[in-house]
Amino acid sequence: MIIGIGTDLCDIRRIETALDRHGERFMKRVFTEIEIARAVRRPHRTASSLAMAFAAKEACSKALGTGFRRGVYHSTMGVVHQPSGKPDMVLIDGALKRLEELTPTGKVASVYVTLTDEYPLANAVVVISAD
Repeated sequence: MIIGIGTDLCDIRRIETALDRHGERFMKRVFTEIEIARAVRRPHRTASSLAMAFAAKEACSKALGTGFRRGVYHSTMGVVHQPSGKPDMVLIDGALKRLEELTPTGKVASVYVTLTDEYPLANAVVVISAD
């Protein structure tokens, strides 16, 4: 059963501007080490990669039904990629607690994420299900 759906559209140019103004400080405040490492491996796509991760976090906060409050923050969610390139969301602390609150007793939650970009936009959709 689906227990949450979220989507977000991020303007890559906003991420470019934030990187130009705040650089590493911005990256460390909003993104995980894994997200940063993946983004900087391809310098011409750094902002795009970070914009997709940003959109995924926004979409996940919506799927959790809280937005960025009640312990759900950028720092409590992260995008990781399987060797195939498939993205996954990792939740910790307040975000994981919220997921556990939403999950019916006896069920196991799964978080699905899809990412895409076409400059100047990055898009993410997150679906949370429990089976």
